[in-house]
Amino acid sequence: MFSFRDRLFIVFFIIFLLSPFRQASFSIRNSLLSPLNESFNKLVINKLIEEQNSGIIDGYIEKFRIQNGLKGVALAVVKDEKLVFAKGYGNSNEEDHVPVTPNNLFRLASVSKLITAVAVMKLVEKSKISLDSKVFGKYGILNDERFLDIKDKRLEKITVRNLLNHSGGWTQHWGDLAFLPKTVSKGVGDPLPVTIDSYIKFVTTHRVHFEPGSSSVYSNLGYLILGKVISQVSGMDYESFVKKEVLEPAGITDMRLGGSFQEEAQPNEVKYYQPEDGQPVESFDGSGRMVSKIYGGNDIHLLGSAGGWLASPIDLMKLIVVIDNEPNVKDILSAESINEMTRIDSLRLDPLGWRGTNEKGEWWRTGTLPGSSALVKRLPDGVSWVILSNTSNYKGPHLAIEMDRVMAHILQKIDKWPDYNLFSFLGN
Repeated sequence: MFSFRDRLFIVFFIIFLLSPFRQASFSIRNSLLSPLNESFNKLVINKLIEEQNSGIIDGYIEKFRIQNGLKGVALAVVKDEKLVFAKGYGNSNEEDHVPVTPNNLFRLASVSKLITAVAVMKLVEKSKISLDSKVFGKYGILNDERFLDIKDKRLEKITVRNLLNHSGGWTQHWGDLAFLPKTVSKGVGDPLPVTIDSYIKFVTTHRVHFEPGSSSVYSNLGYLILGKVISQVSGMDYESFVKKEVLEPAGITDMRLGGSFQEEAQPNEVKYYQPEDGQPVESFDGSGRMVSKIYGGNDIHLLGSAGGWLASPIDLMKLIVVIDNEPNVKDILSAESINEMTRIDSLRLDPLGWRGTNEKGEWWRTGTLPGSSALVKRLPDGVSWVILSNTSNYKGPHLAIEMDRVMAHILQKIDKWPDYNLFSFLGN
């Protein structure tokens, strides 16, 4: 006998097949405003996911989640540009026992750099800048009079490409400046909370650590500056430009910059967690109050272009399928731009936006903040996937290695992905 839920699903599915919305590859974009259709979409997705591969995936992901002390995890998988799996595990809010869904928003941390790199390439394609455009100095992009007190002339050699591939000339030998607002405040005499302009004044009045372009040393600072570059060149604020030129063409509406404090959380955003022995820190805003590292320890909005975006795993997969050089969905960047972002540099400099690429055709991007862990990976066989978590643990950025390992086991076990495309039920 069919359960009530199964009978309800069958009735809704028959109605759906007979409806005008059946046309255009199940495109139901205009019907998403209806609560009935929204519930129907969730029902369809849940039923389809239950049919294939869920048992294999559930076992591996739940074991991974529990072993690493993660409160919640969300996973999405694309095969040949089709969303074939999307599911949440554990809780988005542990105290209230609210389960994670693949529609929840998560902090992306440094996965945000990939979004920023795509935005830069859009400006390059519009001939607004080139990758070799100088950033600082009288003839640079950021040539406001406030930023012309340049102490180290090597700074005037820094190009947009150098910021993208972490070869701008800064190291983290004395700490990651992006997370040291008090140092910046003291260095330029600006009050807390500091702004991106405070950071630019700081770098122009201090020396770089090595010759720009000579090697790659991971730099959040470079991507903070890229946010200012995008704003300066486009004439729009950074977030607005990204939404208009990157997210809207990809069919993404929910991605946005996050807030620093819990009261700034979006309605569909997960709650974040860190190890229980995490110690309070002083708030970034200069108030002197002690806060958790997760909520108030960092200025998430300031980190924006380097680490401040929120997204669901589903929307992140929407972005990947339009920047992956695969044939089934039209990309929002040219093949030349995508190849430029992912090519392996002869000097072993980092790729643009991605954390790494290799000769096998694998591209990946990691992200870590207190309370957040993320990994996005594109494989050469048409599979791409993302894992997002609302928890950080003692492994820090090395948790991405565990994410990669568990997904490798899962992919070895699955011989065939289903033919349906869950994007179709999401108005894509």
